[in-house]
Amino acid sequence: MPQGDVFGTPEALTGLTAYDRTGDKIGSVQQVYLDDQTGRPEWVTVKTGLFGMKESFVPLAGAHREGENLKVACTKDVVKEAPRVDADQHLDPSQERELYAHYGLAPTQATPRAGMGNGPTAQRPAAADPGLASAAGSQGRHTGAREYAMRGGDRGEDKHEMTLSEEELRVGTQEEVVGRARLRKVVVTEDVTTSVPVSHEEVRVVREPIREGEQTRGAKIGEEETEVTLHAEKPVVRKETKPVERVRLETERVTETQEISDKVRKERAEYDDPKGGTRGTRGRDPKGPRH
Repeated sequence: MPQGDVFGTPEALTGLTAYDRTGDKIGSVQQVYLDDQTGRPEWVTVKTGLFGMKESFVPLAGAHREGENLKVACTKDVVKEAPRVDADQHLDPSQERELYAHYGLAPTQATPRAGMGNGPTAQRPAAADPGLASAAGSQGRHTGAREYAMRGGDRGEDKHEMTLSEEELRVGTQEEVVGRARLRKVVVTEDVTTSVPVSHEEVRVVREPIREGEQTRGAKIGEEETEVTLHAEKPVVRKETKPVERVRLETERVTETQEISDKVRKERAEYDDPKGGTRGTRGRDPKGPRH
């Protein structure tokens, strides 16, 4: 059993939000059942099921409080599968044994039960409901658990309301790769024609008469030969590589507007008219409540 002032008074438990050992929310605590021998809280009922319309018994063994939350030792699925026990005021021995067996717990050791047919009684604080308190007291002392409930009290208004939700379309942007641009250079060949002046030597015969009295080597008649070396220029091609310009790729961001359409879901409330048929309620006013 949990110890300390927190669980020593049922008022500290009613209205807390119960969470299982993994942190999943189970529901709000509605009723507290006290051990008849010790007077300490033994069980609580928690709203479960669709829209919290059902209550399930949850043991306080191994439970502890964290702020406004009650952390229990079992899992949410185990609570939801607990036996359905309609014990508004009485939790009889067979019901209690069934609950202990479901949660794998051993029943609390107490004095032998005084009459298996009467079972534990449910008590409420006298300030909250004097009639029920006196009626409970007339049942006598029995082992097991008795209820300490605030049903229809401080949190009773929660029984008749539910929360409606709807999906809201939120559109953002996500950057993704749509393609790649490559910059490369290739070699091409083109014909280039230019003019360059060249020169060469040619032979011409120069005739010069010998003046009278001019000294010459002995003249004789016979064959004689001489030669002159001729020179000529020819074009010479030399290639030289030089940089002429720099090329690079740049990206620029262009913004355009696109229309996005999708479906969203919303909840609306319907109720069964006592006169027959099902009626729906209007959805919320997007402009807010009117007064």
